[in-house]
Amino acid sequence: MMAIGVAPLAGQTYRAPRGADGKPDLNGIWQAVGEANYDLQAHVARPAMALRPGPHGAVPAAAVLALGAVGAVPPSMGAVEGGQIPYKPEALATKKKNQEDWLNLDPEIKCYLPGVPRATYLPYPFQIVQSAKAMTFVYEYAGAVRNIYLKDPGPALADSWMGQSVGHWEGDTLVVNVTDMNDKTWFDRAGDFHSDKLHVVERYTRTSPDVIAYEATIEDPEVFTRPWKIHMALYRRQDTQILDFKCVEFVEEMLYGPYRKHPLGK
Repeated sequence: MMAIGVAPLAGQTYRAPRGADGKPDLNGIWQAVGEANYDLQAHVARPAMALRPGPHGAVPAAAVLALGAVGAVPPSMGAVEGGQIPYKPEALATKKKNQEDWLNLDPEIKCYLPGVPRATYLPYPFQIVQSAKAMTFVYEYAGAVRNIYLKDPGPALADSWMGQSVGHWEGDTLVVNVTDMNDKTWFDRAGDFHSDKLHVVERYTRTSPDVIAYEATIEDPEVFTRPWKIHMALYRRQDTQILDFKCVEFVEEMLYGPYRKHPLGK
């Protein structure tokens, strides 16, 4: 996940195609390829996200045992600059509790909106729709949509799952300032979390015809001791389109099944 993009040939600098306003054209369908959604930090392979003690080490929790290799966690070199997320001690304890109860607590399992930056590296494509006057990000997962304001509208009326995004250009880089998010989303399946004081600054830079270098600086004074960064490459998806994956209908039984007059058996 640490690769930023495809390097240009020696002596050459890639220049992205331009829109009508002269700004780099980011239109297209893009997708992160890697393991960041499992765990942003570097990690070895393990048998499952949800574990329990076994006779010779941790084994999968009973609820995911039947998934076998499908439920396992692939290894990753990580996407966090410097390797470690700088948690405050009390916040690190909360992260560990989240990880232990991942099956019940991870908002992704319930098809809640993913928030920022997690929406970017979920294992699904998303589309950037850009014109001289407007920009919208359309995510396949949960039908999430994010408008990127090119003129600051002022503070949001309320916190929300996807927050408020205000963008501007710094040279060939789109910089998106994301604020006013609630505290309900996670960064990954490993229980990494934030408060409603989360502030994210994203940077999108095309480094080749089919690669965007993505960087996000994450700041939350209630949870972390300092700001920290993630880096990854976003790759263009060819010959495809964003399809419907409004997954909320697939979790109705999990969320509301126990309230049936005659609940279904497990």
